[in-house]
Amino acid sequence: MITFADLSEFTAHTGQSLGETDYIIITQEMIDLFAQATGDHQWIHTHPERASKESPYKTPIAHGFLTLSLAPRLMAQLYRIESVKMGINYGANKIRFTNAVPVNSKLRMRGWLHHTESQNNGLRVITECVFEVEGATKPACIAELITFLLE
Repeated sequence: MITFADLSEFTAHTGQSLGETDYIIITQEMIDLFAQATGDHQWIHTHPERASKESPYKTPIAHGFLTLSLAPRLMAQLYRIESVKMGINYGANKIRFTNAVPVNSKLRMRGWLHHTESQNNGLRVITECVFEVEGATKPACIAELITFLLE
């Protein structure tokens, strides 16, 4: 984890890597709870027996938006800004789901500080996030996420 004293120190890091997180295991329970919360019960996610027979992955896969929703949890492992009182998810510029996340796989995120812009007594931050499945040749998700930070 990188610790920054304030927003100006963080801004000076623009264009650089924020590092990578530890791996987390994507369990069937996580997938089922996400399906319950969102109402997306598509069988490729929630029916292991059917997925083992009919899915090209031969196992359930995580929802793409489950993968993306892990960004705040994983981002907290990358950096901390001591002067920031709160951060708000502001949106995204681009999101691409480029590979499946099979159940019981290990997922991590790499981050790069793409761009910052002072705005309304805070800082609008664009971070490029790449979600990687251990052993996969291409990422599961690539997203440009926007956060608003307030001191």
